[in-house]
Amino acid sequence: MHSKSEGPPVTQRKHSALLRYIERLQGDTPWGSVLDAGTGVNSIRWIAGLDTARWTAVTGSAFEANQVRDALGTIIRQQDRIVRGNWVDAKLLEGEVYDTVLADYLLGAVEGVAPHFQPYLFSRLRPMTGKTLYVTGLEPYVSTDRPETKAGRLLWDIGRFRDACVLLKGGMPYREYPSPWVLDHLKRAGFTTKAMKHFNIGYKDVFVSAQIKISLQGLDALSDPALAKALNDRGEALRAEADQVIKDEGALRHCRSYVIAAEPN
Repeated sequence: MHSKSEGPPVTQRKHSALLRYIERLQGDTPWGSVLDAGTGVNSIRWIAGLDTARWTAVTGSAFEANQVRDALGTIIRQQDRIVRGNWVDAKLLEGEVYDTVLADYLLGAVEGVAPHFQPYLFSRLRPMTGKTLYVTGLEPYVSTDRPETKAGRLLWDIGRFRDACVLLKGGMPYREYPSPWVLDHLKRAGFTTKAMKHFNIGYKDVFVSAQIKISLQGLDALSDPALAKALNDRGEALRAEADQVIKDEGALRHCRSYVIAAEPN
């Protein structure tokens, strides 16, 4: 459905705490057929390691599709598939139903390919969800007031800088949605929430580098070279400041992610 490179946290370990929590929620229930509704390397590597009957991974990005394919190599079975498409398209996977659906940071990333479609996403996934929908997301931090902690201020500055650069280059930034909004829209779409949990995040240099790379990549195409240079200098200054805080404190600790498990009514 989308490219996940702009917003979600970069997994530092083999599988994130969120995905391990989903495994605990699933328990002994078979995964069956699985839909990775907004695939990325992290989520598809995890799904490929589960005991599934089959899986379908959806992305709207040719680059993301190639990344996923390269990451899996020969692990892809005959019954598995990677599909390019946009959930705005009503014919995408029309009539298909999956036992387990994963929307891994999908809600926030939808903004980049289908602005304003977020209120309809869960209704779009509802007919495809046979048993369980797992939603992961990030509590918004860029749209709030500037935090008081050093780590919080840095993440706020980096997030706003990233979004400004993305907009200047003609793109749409990743847009997080708070968990109460998600719970409300799941209910409206015909789901019952079964579990929810928050996870504190400690961002490290991998995350910072990814955000600065997103910000600076393509600035040369701007019509104002002086602006491009100023933005590049600002990005590198933010990177250096963040790297120092990470060195001193171990991580940038401020944000929270969440996992929500829901079932169709």
